[in-house]
Amino acid sequence: MKRPVQKILLSLLAIAGLWATSHFKPETEQATARDYGNKYNSEKRYSRNQKHVAGRFDYYDLVLSWSPTYCETAGKHKREPQCTSGRPYSFVLHGVWPQYKKGWPQSCRTKKNPWISREVIQSMLDIMPSKGLIIHEYKKHGTCSGLTPEGYYKLSRNLYNSVKIPPRYQKPSKPLLLSPKEIENDFLIANPEMKPEMISIVCGKRRLKEIRICYDKGGKLTACGQNEYQKKLCRLPKVYLPPVR
Repeated sequence: MKRPVQKILLSLLAIAGLWATSHFKPETEQATARDYGNKYNSEKRYSRNQKHVAGRFDYYDLVLSWSPTYCETAGKHKREPQCTSGRPYSFVLHGVWPQYKKGWPQSCRTKKNPWISREVIQSMLDIMPSKGLIIHEYKKHGTCSGLTPEGYYKLSRNLYNSVKIPPRYQKPSKPLLLSPKEIENDFLIANPEMKPEMISIVCGKRRLKEIRICYDKGGKLTACGQNEYQKKLCRLPKVYLPPVR
């Protein structure tokens, strides 16, 4: 009777060992997983909850908005000047955004009230066709550049003027249906100094929304960070570009 009992006990011990192995990880593995989770959570909080300081960022995002898309969607019922004036806007300047490698600052504190003069506003209306947009962009993004409104919009115009818009996007009278890669390639050909890692295509509601191009603090083209990860910004095989009005 002793041998059958011993066999049963050995079997039970073996089953218990297998259960423990499958349900418990070594302490080093548990620590690694926990540390990774803490690191991920701290990185995730970094750009969201940190104290944003003017002038502390990694690079600029030049954001060119496809005006016809805005006028067919968000601006359709707002009677925005760029949609009702009859001016043939194609790409307009949405803004120049200071960025971290992951995340971005916004609405940074400045020594003076972020007031934009009438002269600055008037000087930008040809490429930023909305007074409200000009004021909003400086308060939200320009304050984090560390520049005055005059300096920020001087930089914005310089970056805008540095990009050569490919011919078929200048005043298309008919809709275009293109892949994000085709749009990217058109800009790379028109701007030979630009590399694929420096530009991203953004879509929304199956339409081209905007193009983002990255620059360093000195105004030179540079590789973008995680914010411009292409698969996150537009996964569509084709995007629709409404014609210029």
